[in-house]
Amino acid sequence: MLHNQIWISLSRYRTAKGDNRILDKTIEFDQVDRERNWDDQILLNGLLFYYGYMKLEQSHYLPIWRSDGIILTTLLHIGPVEFLYYWLHRALHHHFLYSRYHSHHHSSIVTEPITSVIHPFAEHIAYFLLFSIPLLTTVLTKTASIVSFGGYITYIDFMNNMGHCNFEIIPKWMFSTFPPLKYLMYTPSYHSLHHTQFRTNYSLFMPIYDYIYGTLDKSSDTLYEKSLERQGKSPDVVHLTHLTTPESIYHLRLGFASFASEPYTSKWYFWLMWPITLWSMMVTWIYGHTFTVERNVFKNLNLQTWAIPKYRVQYFMQWQRETINNLIEEAIMEADKKGIKVLSLGLLNQDEKLNNNGEVYIRRHPQIKVKLVDGSSLAVAVVLNSIPKGTTQVVLGGQLSKVANAIALALCQGGVKVMALREEEYKKLKSNLTTEAAINLLPSKTYNSKVQMIKSMEKIVYLTTSS
Repeated sequence: MLHNQIWISLSRYRTAKGDNRILDKTIEFDQVDRERNWDDQILLNGLLFYYGYMKLEQSHYLPIWRSDGIILTTLLHIGPVEFLYYWLHRALHHHFLYSRYHSHHHSSIVTEPITSVIHPFAEHIAYFLLFSIPLLTTVLTKTASIVSFGGYITYIDFMNNMGHCNFEIIPKWMFSTFPPLKYLMYTPSYHSLHHTQFRTNYSLFMPIYDYIYGTLDKSSDTLYEKSLERQGKSPDVVHLTHLTTPESIYHLRLGFASFASEPYTSKWYFWLMWPITLWSMMVTWIYGHTFTVERNVFKNLNLQTWAIPKYRVQYFMQWQRETINNLIEEAIMEADKKGIKVLSLGLLNQDEKLNNNGEVYIRRHPQIKVKLVDGSSLAVAVVLNSIPKGTTQVVLGGQLSKVANAIALALCQGGVKVMALREEEYKKLKSNLTTEAAINLLPSKTYNSKVQMIKSMEKIVYLTTSS
């Protein structure tokens, strides 16, 4: 399960960046829902292996290593397993079986590693029987070992995940160094063609049988080379966020889809995952650079989410502010270099105390073309929209900020009386208003109306309605 999750996270990270991406299409929500039960196959295999272990006494005491067993496992896979799978796979593409079984797997055109195990129950049983040929043979001939068992199962999982990861990972030098390797190992782009063309590239992991029986897709080499050379497209908009808590990594799309689809809440069983959490903290500390979290496409608008590898608590540490500002500045300069049009500062990345809502970077780099957005306009719009119609007086309380100034300006221009709680706030607001708008700004001593409280971000807005 850990092996599969590593592949899932790696695949989503690489496809979000776009480099070496094979099929440049998005994944639909129905595919995400359809593939959420990928761990069912692990549970099924676990039960079948346990049953086999209980029934076969020869499997109770296996040596760590046996060379003859490893050689036999390799030969049995190249021969019977690959050969039988090839013809089973071709049979599954016959209309009768395809419409009843295999079409479920091929519903995913843009594949993910977990797509490799999304099959109907009958197919799972057929594949398990195929893969058990080397395992059962070595057990019955008393040549099995822990290495041959573990190595073969790991090989199957690795090749399955790699073949469906949707980014090219196999370097050219491997095939140029050992040319016959192209008959013995497929590539992610090789199997991706099977999911788009359907009638070619039937082989399991070794393309040799496609070469023998003439079902090799002629564009396999071309797609492989193009995928290796493909560079990710620069997005139009980037949202720059940050980690909140160490457990928040599980709620990223790079983590667990089931958590990412729900609002963030801490779970008790996260404590059982502390080794992974600690490992992720070490990775973010060592890596120390902004990383891509996910990519979204809305019609012709490409968006990416980047994350600063810092947690929420670090934003309140004085000694961390310079480091955080440097990371944000690096992200802004990278976005400008890539030609990104808009970069929005999310969560605490646009804190006024940290960087004055992003104005620090604009003053440092007045030549940048990327537009910085801190979300204040949206916050102002939300607050203004929440004020009931007919309101004649509003009291602004709490710490004044960019958002509070914008709210006061909009209300005063709209003819609503705005009152400040303290004299210094009144003077500060008045200095930012035009002469016409300043007429509607009043000191709080005139305030004696009925009050309704609404919280908006870090401020409290007191709304007064006419009676």
